[in-house]
Amino acid sequence: MRYPLALAAICLTAAALAAGGLGISAEETREAAPAVAAPGPPQLRVEECLSPADMREEVSERRVIAPVTAIKAARTVIPRAEIQRASLCRHADGLVYMLTALRRDGHFVHVMVDAKTGQVAGQY
Repeated sequence: MRYPLALAAICLTAAALAAGGLGISAEETREAAPAVAAPGPPQLRVEECLSPADMREEVSERRVIAPVTAIKAARTVIPRAEIQRASLCRHADGLVYMLTALRRDGHFVHVMVDAKTGQVAGQY
């Protein structure tokens, strides 16, 4: 029963397209559509990330927390995600850890952790 209905729907659509009876197309309108910006999450601006050697130096001189501590802080926000990358980057407020995590549903999540306090500063 489904196949005859699907065949009838396809035939009616093809006939309507051939007859041009589907109404005004987008090309025929004279008014320009207003540009609408889709609201999205605010972009967190990171200036530049440090090299692994510079990151080790910052940690050894105790100017920032260890990457393991930043990962533990990020796991409070995304508990069952697997951390893929941790980078120490310069931000407007100082140094932050940028952590990239893979959630179980296959989506990547980025978490920003303050490198001095260990507090989660943002997630996107």
